[in-house]
Amino acid sequence: MKRIYENSLATEKYRALTDDLSQLPFSFVYDGKTYKGFSAEHFDLISNDTVQEGEKETQTFRLAFLQVLEVTLILTHYFSHGVTEWTVWFENVSNKNSGVIEQIKTELTFEGKYPLLKGILGDHVNQYSPYSIDLQNNVADFSSDSGRATHINFPYFNLEYGDGGVMLAIGWAGTWRAEFSSKNNVTTYTASSVNGLKTYLKAGEKIRTALFVAAPYSVRNEHYATNFWRDWFVKYNLPKADKSGAPLEPFSTCCLSNDTGLPNSDGSISECHTTWRPSLEKMLAEGARVDFRWFDAGWYVCPDGTSPQPFVKGHDWWDTVGTWELDPVKWPNNSFRQSTDFAREHGMKTIVWFEPERVTDPENLVKNYGYNMDWAIRVDGERAISNNIGNPDCLKWTTHRICKMLKENKVEMYREDNNWNPATMWKHLDNLEGENRLGITEAKFIAAHYKLWDDIIACTLSYGGCGFVDSCASGGGRNDLESMRRGVPLLRSDSDRTSTALRLSMTSSFNKWIPFCGATSREKDSELAKTGVSDPYVWRASYLPSLNVKSQFVYNESNDFDMLRFGLNEWQRVSPYLLKEFYTLTPWHKEKDTSDFTALCFYDAHKDEGVILAFRQEKCDRNQLRIALPFVSAGDKFTLTDEDSGEKETTDGRFTLTFDEPRSAKLLWVKKI
Repeated sequence: MKRIYENSLATEKYRALTDDLSQLPFSFVYDGKTYKGFSAEHFDLISNDTVQEGEKETQTFRLAFLQVLEVTLILTHYFSHGVTEWTVWFENVSNKNSGVIEQIKTELTFEGKYPLLKGILGDHVNQYSPYSIDLQNNVADFSSDSGRATHINFPYFNLEYGDGGVMLAIGWAGTWRAEFSSKNNVTTYTASSVNGLKTYLKAGEKIRTALFVAAPYSVRNEHYATNFWRDWFVKYNLPKADKSGAPLEPFSTCCLSNDTGLPNSDGSISECHTTWRPSLEKMLAEGARVDFRWFDAGWYVCPDGTSPQPFVKGHDWWDTVGTWELDPVKWPNNSFRQSTDFAREHGMKTIVWFEPERVTDPENLVKNYGYNMDWAIRVDGERAISNNIGNPDCLKWTTHRICKMLKENKVEMYREDNNWNPATMWKHLDNLEGENRLGITEAKFIAAHYKLWDDIIACTLSYGGCGFVDSCASGGGRNDLESMRRGVPLLRSDSDRTSTALRLSMTSSFNKWIPFCGATSREKDSELAKTGVSDPYVWRASYLPSLNVKSQFVYNESNDFDMLRFGLNEWQRVSPYLLKEFYTLTPWHKEKDTSDFTALCFYDAHKDEGVILAFRQEKCDRNQLRIALPFVSAGDKFTLTDEDSGEKETTDGRFTLTFDEPRSAKLLWVKKI
């Protein structure tokens, strides 16, 4: 049956906020004085506009402050879930510098016994590992300082207290901080973006805060909280598929960079006008068509006009970015457009990789492509040269070159990467600005980056492309909530191209927070290995909304096309459930732990049916796993159907699975009677 998540108490609090903005849990310091909320004593209301979209209401308040600043509060409430969010803009509308703005933060308090904070850490060194912190005895403090918001730490939190709890998120693709403390059953949560912000605004300058989200729920149960959040996320935060506004549904992708017969480093550097057709024709002949043909790094011409070469230091894909113009050696005339047209004619779309926040060889970019040297930011000790899109002229130049390539070649999906930490550059430019300008560069840069994505999405939509982008930033570096309104992580982590154990570990943690994500479909010894294991065990561990097929079609005589068809066809049947309710049926394990079971369930509560994926891992010495489905009510009965054997059984939601051997996987269809 359909779950009902409406929270009338949260709606009452939202209404109270709109009636009295002084109660908004938001504060800042201006010229040394603290302002809490937006009281009528200090802020004059200019206008209030309300937009109603079904069960979502957005109110935009424009407020005058000290005849210097115009403050815009965007306050949104989702009546169907009781979720409230806010973003604040500050604009200097005077003809002189404003006072110094600092210590901008959101501060919320929650009253209830036994406060427990749950969540996951970020990508890279932490591999999305979960945590649970007893706030009665501990203070929790999280921050991200690199400029890639979801590496190391993760700005999503589940605070349990009393009989319920609240899901909290900070939507900001730069630096951020979150703190939790509890005293006498009152828990305080403080959140902020742009760490260390302390700046005045010049005349006409405008900056914004993060998107702050509070999603209270009424049942203290982690499964309930997880699916309350996922339901809201899919319904309201997930971008739309296309111009029609259709919901985004699972899709498959494939990169052909290792199917050219030519030397290839990371990316698609060997692909050219002679290689794509044999691969796609073989894919179609074998009945293994994917939804998107994935074109990665290395397709562009170098700033000096030469062609990037694999394995040549200083001349590989990483060291030659910035032109965003097709390499005429690899792609003469309109040969790239011919490849995208061919894909479309056969039911496939195209993804192309870009990295707009870096440039290389800016001298030749100036000489050959109209670049401005002032936009190229070099910092001593940093290998990367930053492309300062926070500068409006630089943003315009960058957006134009990207959209020109996309539109001319009718590329449906933009894929973005970011292979360095930009915070060093932001601080460098802050220092050049002089005193009391800390954080101004980041504030402008992140707002510009969101605009970049908005403009690119408008571009792709204009000719029938996607209403979303790929959010990659060295894997999982840009998965903040605000970015997730525009993008999805095709690869939730670069390291999720390796072991099955890591893949299962990440699904058990990451998918609770971000439902639409992907991994590769092979098990490999390293991220960049060209070959690897593909069997039912690996395939079933890879069934995610973005199925990234790893396969060669022409240059691998031992390629098992039966296994490839098996995975694609079975995933097609599983995919309708992957954005529905999600349940972990076994404890989480670390990425290198293969000594136990992992079992997961995706369940459609509207249809009362779903799928169970269960794995006896490589070193698990037991052959039986006892399962209890968490969503069962008294008297419920279910039919379980084993995909491999066809055997059926009736259960009350408690049953035992028997595995014949280690490293084996079961897929069971579950349906309520």
